[in-house]
Amino acid sequence: MTVGAEVRDTVRQLRRTVAELHGELTRNGLVIWTAGNVSARVPGQDLMVIKPSGVSYDELTDDTMVVTDLYGELVEGEFAPSSDTAAHAYVYRHMPEIGGVVHTHSTYATAWAARGEPIPCVLTMIADEFGGEIPIGPFALIGDDSIGQGIVETLRTSRSPAVLMRNHGPFTVGKDAKAAVKAAVMVEDVARTVHIAHQLGELPALRREDVDRLHERYQNVYGQRQEKTQP
Repeated sequence: MTVGAEVRDTVRQLRRTVAELHGELTRNGLVIWTAGNVSARVPGQDLMVIKPSGVSYDELTDDTMVVTDLYGELVEGEFAPSSDTAAHAYVYRHMPEIGGVVHTHSTYATAWAARGEPIPCVLTMIADEFGGEIPIGPFALIGDDSIGQGIVETLRTSRSPAVLMRNHGPFTVGKDAKAAVKAAVMVEDVARTVHIAHQLGELPALRREDVDRLHERYQNVYGQRQEKTQP
């Protein structure tokens, strides 16, 4: 399999976007050293762009990003793909609406994963972005698509774009890579806040009807909307 001429410009832009988004992981303190990764689906193709394995963040550029198929096989690039490539690829194969996947070991979200405990929906921000509690996924070893299977299995029954893989850390998804990075930043923020609040006593969860209303507003009303142009 090769990158066709018809998507060459798209792949070039995605390489640039994915390289830049890795900078958001370091800027927000979500990763250390070479841990973590961002990927993006190539629209309309069985391809994705992902970070190479073991390359430090200050060395990441457009050219160091690699292109694989949706089974994790290298299609284009000078480096071996991330060790989490099989997990990302499995998500893209089984969740066609997903255009971006992110994995980090951010401190507070990973602490919840280590506890094997979902983050309860006790904040409006959690209702807004995650639509309820942030779920725990099963434990799985790195190296094949077992992690991807756990991600898909968990998120198929949740509105959350984040899953805390047990004893591992958070994975987030989105309509594109930027949305998945946003979810990764937000899951760490709420994980920290809820952890601190948890030290002060019991945390009452938001009512389901309030969660539904908050999620609906944030997903469909909040922010700017483009006006339809008149013919």
